[in-house]
Amino acid sequence: MFELKQDWELEPRLRHFVLEDYTRAVPRWCPGCGDHAVLAAFLRLARDEQLVPEKTVVVSGIGCSGRFPHYVKTYGFHGLHGRPLPVACGIRSRRPDLNLFVITGDGDSCAIGTGHWIHAIRYNMKMTVLLLDNHIYSMTKMQSSPTTPEDHASNTHPRGNPLPPLNPLTVTLGVQNASFVAQTIDWNPPHLYATLRAAHHHPGLAFVRVLQRCPHYMPEMYQSLQQDSSRMLLLTHADGIQIEESAARLFKNKEEHEPSDLTAARRQAEREDVVPVGLLYHTESVKRYDLYSARGLGMSAAAKAEEVQSELNGFLI
Repeated sequence: MFELKQDWELEPRLRHFVLEDYTRAVPRWCPGCGDHAVLAAFLRLARDEQLVPEKTVVVSGIGCSGRFPHYVKTYGFHGLHGRPLPVACGIRSRRPDLNLFVITGDGDSCAIGTGHWIHAIRYNMKMTVLLLDNHIYSMTKMQSSPTTPEDHASNTHPRGNPLPPLNPLTVTLGVQNASFVAQTIDWNPPHLYATLRAAHHHPGLAFVRVLQRCPHYMPEMYQSLQQDSSRMLLLTHADGIQIEESAARLFKNKEEHEPSDLTAARRQAEREDVVPVGLLYHTESVKRYDLYSARGLGMSAAAKAEEVQSELNGFLI
């Protein structure tokens, strides 16, 4: 019998991933769309964290953001309108070993998916949720969304939206068991990346609202914010989102904000004089439903059958 000498054996090569290992297809979003920046941040995060592609899942709903799983070389699920979060919760319940990301939009999550959004926040299962908010239904050609500003003209409201917009931050912070709420912008790549990275490392559901440009149907929405940075407020804290000084200098206004203070977080989210950017709220002391739903994952089929039979025996007469 032949065998190799022990000193000839080679150590197995460790896998190392580069950006190309996560890139699947050329994105078909419009030029200048903020989705491109979010995709770039995700790809960079996957490379820097060395996320194993076959251990990573991206779930989306319907809308421009729904195309996201098609552009990353990981497992993906392009679900129904408003339903990415229940799909993600099901994945997390059975596969606690996976890196899980949910990409949704203001129309997808804040309209038909509102019920799922609220309950997913309450469940606090380990996942990163990115709400790409461009304040309009873009893929279906410019209808008012729940976050469309009041009086803004659209195809559904040509004389102006008659209702005030829904605020995703205040809604999320009003849900019992929320554990991570942040806001960032697509046109500041360092802050976008740092926020995504902090969310990925959070042991629970990390909700990140990304103010995302739509240059085709909502070109004026964020122009004033880009041109006048004094309208934004960078939230700073040792436990908040950390960025280099060169990126922080782009924000004229900065304010120390304690992210563990829920009342202060709600006050920041309600502000209309400035747009807060950073980590509004963070806690690791609330419960996670995925730790409960993962019970029994290690049981054999025979053990599960025995447990079921034991329960049924309780109904015998």
